[in-house]
Amino acid sequence: MPADRLISSGGPWESVIGYSRATVTGDFVHVSGTTATVGGVLQHEGDAYNQTLTAFGIIAEALAQAGMTLSDVVRTRLFLANASDMDEVGRAHGELFGEIRPAATMLAGLQFVNDAMLVEIEAEAYRRS
Repeated sequence: MPADRLISSGGPWESVIGYSRATVTGDFVHVSGTTATVGGVLQHEGDAYNQTLTAFGIIAEALAQAGMTLSDVVRTRLFLANASDMDEVGRAHGELFGEIRPAATMLAGLQFVNDAMLVEIEAEAYRRS
């Protein structure tokens, strides 16, 4: 079943790879893996904490286009290049979601398309009636 609505970030890879920044299906929004890349440039090289905050800022923008906010997030998936960044990534996640407390998964030891990327995040949100 196709999505009800596709949300684009305008990034050049969306059409090449064939994905959307986010899809809206019914009351759900699914946000694709998001890094701290803005305008094609990775932000905060070497800083997992700020890469996490930047990625969540991009996720928040996609959710806003669907009429939602980070408070509607029910699930996050955090992918880390280095397990040693777990505390910093977790701290950023906790600052944003401490009261929301979505289901969350964190995996480490992954290789990204850019070696300077330290974290990639997926999110799912649900529009509560």
